[in-house]
Amino acid sequence: MSEFDFNASALRTIAREADAVAALAARIDGNLTQACQLMLGCKGRIIVTGMGKSGHIGNKIAATLASTGSPAFFVHPGEASHGDLGMITRDDVVIAISNSGNTAEIVTLLPLIKRLDIPLISMTGDPESLLAEAANVNLDVSVEEEACPLNLAPTTSTTVTLVMGDALAIALLEARGFTAEDFAFSHPGGALGRKLLLRVCDIMHSGDEVPRVNESTLLKDALLEMTAKGFGLTTVVDAQNTLIGVFTDGDLRRVVDNQVDINCATIGAVMTRGGNAIDANILAAQALTIMESKKITALVVEDEAHHPLGVLHMHDILRAGVI
Repeated sequence: MSEFDFNASALRTIAREADAVAALAARIDGNLTQACQLMLGCKGRIIVTGMGKSGHIGNKIAATLASTGSPAFFVHPGEASHGDLGMITRDDVVIAISNSGNTAEIVTLLPLIKRLDIPLISMTGDPESLLAEAANVNLDVSVEEEACPLNLAPTTSTTVTLVMGDALAIALLEARGFTAEDFAFSHPGGALGRKLLLRVCDIMHSGDEVPRVNESTLLKDALLEMTAKGFGLTTVVDAQNTLIGVFTDGDLRRVVDNQVDINCATIGAVMTRGGNAIDANILAAQALTIMESKKITALVVEDEAHHPLGVLHMHDILRAGVI
């Protein structure tokens, strides 16, 4: 066993499956267009069904369709014959997957699907099979051989079927104009959802938490405000509460280097005028990009009238799981 060349075996499998996927490109034709049009016109759900390994692939295809803007779910054909067919309505479209095209549990459903007059899309390895001939449109997912040396275990055939499913899902995604924000709404609990949906106003510190001094405040008193609020900065405002500048830890280092007397100097004399301020409605991920580009750890949040609304710290973004 120790002399067996595992790498060579793995490379043969990869090569066979890659060749089969490459051959699939020649079969992308009017049938795929017709299948996509049926699904785009579907007023209900896209029902995916398949037995065994085809069922596992079907489950993945249904999940991919659902997460990319095409409502879909998987129905096990065996269970469909015992009550689950009630989940299918006349407004739906069915995708039935069978490498042979003659899987008994699938074939049993064909008269019922036809009776409901539901559009049927088949994905088979035999365009002359019962399933292919019964379908409104058949997608050819045939392969010359499985990666399995016995040519028995579904390997290459399931890979090609999965790729065909991905091709359908992405074609529909593009046709619908599905956006990254649409995708995020389907994945609100994941890191991608947080990155695409979470806005600065959702996680910023506001109200009394915002460090705030006026231009005439002595530097020593401004440092007390910075220490109390703990963001490494303070906003500087005028009498109308308009943001005119910020003073940060970096500014403090420059003050020390220049030997400025912190007991006598006012914050207005040493602050950074303008500073870096952002809108509360931008994405937290955008704020992070700004922080990284400017090599800072906190940003002031302002409204349209340039009144300071809050402060966003790098730690807030980390806690929110945006990165």
